[in-house]
Amino acid sequence: MRTLPRPAAYRFARPGLSPCIATPFPVYSPRRRLPTQCAWKSDLTKGDNSGHISTAENESILFFDNLTPLRVGPIVLWQPWQTERDLNDLMNRYQSSSLGIFDPINLVKRAISDKVPIQVTEIIPRLKDGGAFVKFTHPEGTSPKEIQSQLSALLTEKPLKPWFSPFRSVRSGLVQGVPWLEDLYRLPKSRIRVEFVPASDEEAPAELSQETLYSLFRKYGKIGEITSQASDSKVNPRFAYVDFALVRDAIMAKNCMHGFILREQGSKAATRLRLSYEQRVKPHHIWNWLTNHPRIVIPLAAAFLAAFTVIVFDPIREFFVKAHVQKTFEFTDSRLYKWFKSRTNDILTFRKHKAEQAGLNTLFTHRKDLIDSIKNSLLETIDTFIVVHGPRGSGGRELIMDQVLEGRKDVLVVDCRPIVEARGEAGLIRRLAFEVGYRPVFSWANNLSSMVDLAVQSTTGVKAGFSENLESQVVKILQTTASALKEVALSDRKKDAKDENMSEEAYLEAHPERRPVVVIENFLHKSDEKGIIYDKISEFGAALVQSNIAHVVFLTNDASYSKTLTKALPDRVLNQITLGDLSPRVAKQFVLSNLDIQEEETQKASEENKHENSEKVDRADLKELDECIDVLGGRLTDLQVLSRRLVNGQSPNKAVSEIIEQSASEILRMFLLAKDNAPSPEHKWSVEQAWYLIREIANKESLRYNEVLLSNTFASSTTTSAPEGALEALANAELITIRSKHGRPQTIRAGKPVYLAAFARLVSDQVVAAKMDLGILTELSKIEAKNIDKVENELALLGSLPSQPKQATGRTNYLLSKLQASQQKIESYEQEMGMLKKVLAEMS
Repeated sequence: MRTLPRPAAYRFARPGLSPCIATPFPVYSPRRRLPTQCAWKSDLTKGDNSGHISTAENESILFFDNLTPLRVGPIVLWQPWQTERDLNDLMNRYQSSSLGIFDPINLVKRAISDKVPIQVTEIIPRLKDGGAFVKFTHPEGTSPKEIQSQLSALLTEKPLKPWFSPFRSVRSGLVQGVPWLEDLYRLPKSRIRVEFVPASDEEAPAELSQETLYSLFRKYGKIGEITSQASDSKVNPRFAYVDFALVRDAIMAKNCMHGFILREQGSKAATRLRLSYEQRVKPHHIWNWLTNHPRIVIPLAAAFLAAFTVIVFDPIREFFVKAHVQKTFEFTDSRLYKWFKSRTNDILTFRKHKAEQAGLNTLFTHRKDLIDSIKNSLLETIDTFIVVHGPRGSGGRELIMDQVLEGRKDVLVVDCRPIVEARGEAGLIRRLAFEVGYRPVFSWANNLSSMVDLAVQSTTGVKAGFSENLESQVVKILQTTASALKEVALSDRKKDAKDENMSEEAYLEAHPERRPVVVIENFLHKSDEKGIIYDKISEFGAALVQSNIAHVVFLTNDASYSKTLTKALPDRVLNQITLGDLSPRVAKQFVLSNLDIQEEETQKASEENKHENSEKVDRADLKELDECIDVLGGRLTDLQVLSRRLVNGQSPNKAVSEIIEQSASEILRMFLLAKDNAPSPEHKWSVEQAWYLIREIANKESLRYNEVLLSNTFASSTTTSAPEGALEALANAELITIRSKHGRPQTIRAGKPVYLAAFARLVSDQVVAAKMDLGILTELSKIEAKNIDKVENELALLGSLPSQPKQATGRTNYLLSKLQASQQKIESYEQEMGMLKKVLAEMS
């Protein structure tokens, strides 16, 4: 087994003593475990393996400090300190005259002058302590203290400084105790633990005073503090701490005084000093104060974290929002993409896209005055919102994005649909940040902060404030977006003579054409669920408009938009633009424009393929188009569906019939085939109320608003308590349309023109009509039964009186007549229900 070199202590036997034998024993280090040991055997120690240095008569030991750097690490295996070298080799190196400046033996030789009458007999390096023990013999007439005094005087007169320590010279000290050559992993420290142990087994040790300890250790260096053991401490042996100002002074004191025996004056027992390094525990006053005052520290930490986030992340987020608005990193705005698109326009543009675009061009031609009005508003300072309102499918988005804002730079589009449909607060924040280009966003961190905040509040009783609620996070994102939009508006500002002395506010007010445009799409989509989001977005838009930072355009299908927007801008009149259905003439032109594009494409294909008998579009059946458009109405989405069907070869009557059939199926599935008649949080109406409106509108086309409210299906419904809320919910679901007059609701019509035909088809279906009418009659029967219960209870109360008063006769007759009327209604309802059940039983 190969013996590894010892990292800390070496023992070289003198001539006449037994050689040093390496025997393994464990030595612990922070990185690896070195199984090394050296046993010191000599005639004087008599086989003692304690590691102490023994001296013969007329011998003493000196300790030389500052020979090697502390914690030398890899220098442990340095050539001069290898354990394989014996005493003769080391002594030859000591006596050699050709020594390098990096050789520690050279420092020992230079430190011991020829004027000092000693003879070196043994050198024991101590790499861990950065020094070495030097055993020497001296003449009989000279004491070791005199030799130490001479060496100290010579080193003071001619300081000897090693290469690694230009400010501290080599020192020497007389070893007064018995050094212990341990190789434990105990690195030198500035604090020394002085234990008072008995000099012999019979005697009890005496605890030394601080004055005695000071007189013993002061000669080795500056002492910072001496700490005695508490008088009531039960720890044995008794000890004291001596804190040196420098680690080198503590090393010298430890190696020179370990094992020193002292008998203090007036004490009978002798005391042996046992010294060891001790890790000084620093008083963490600041940390202790921080941990002991969480009610102050935690809010301060939260404030510091928030300030750090603002300083570091807000400029980054503003940069990304600005890049998102200006389309800095979008490939579609590059010159290369535009050139490639212009060269491949005919290849990549399909027939259906051309047809749809042609139809839209027809629509935009019809609405040219409206488009020019909106464009002029964006060139002026109007200080209010531009609200484009219309039913779903009326072409509001195409009007704004493809016509009004076509070719305009600095446009921010915020779609509210994915924001309010996101799951959870983290998802909502993530979607809102994505819409405005706000990044980086740590939506997951708020959940973790909420848990930490809850834990801190449960332990300290004070809310830390690490987590933010949904409202504060939304406001923070929108504020950062507003700052970025202001920078975008000021990005084209030139320091010329005209604008040189203008402030930012005056410049923005004077140049409305340079402001960016913010388009809020699908505003008030599912407004009942995330109302706070719409409030904050409207406040965000109001701040942009009032500060002249940007123009704000709202696209909404909800008729109640004025409530939310007026709350944000109470002193301004909204610039409202209402988009209705197309007139029959414009609707016909829209459809015909699509067919013209189809015919052109067909003729072009036939010319290229040289087929004389190529299939052409047969337009003989287009005489049916006027009648079909009257049935279908002027809703843009329905006209686009009709155009696609006609392009695919269907006749107008067949196409419209299929569209009506599809709409009837959607109405049946969404409004009439509910699993539960009770209204859900999403649907605040019942199936009976929806069918009542379908049946009545199919018969009358238009209903009075108040007449519907007074009907038993709405006024006395057993499932809904607010008839106005049911009508508003059905209007938001686009089953019906509520038209107003002078600000009050007046009439109720079908949600879109094709629904009128779909209503008629549903009413003509006997099975559907019988099932739905049966449900209405069942509910009306329940209403009358409830009225009868109330009447019977009141009659029972009147009958319980001891005598029938004359004054109660009128009330009794009224209740009896009401009871009779309700009973007659129930009987009539049951007769009709019987007939409807017969229809359901006989028909499929």
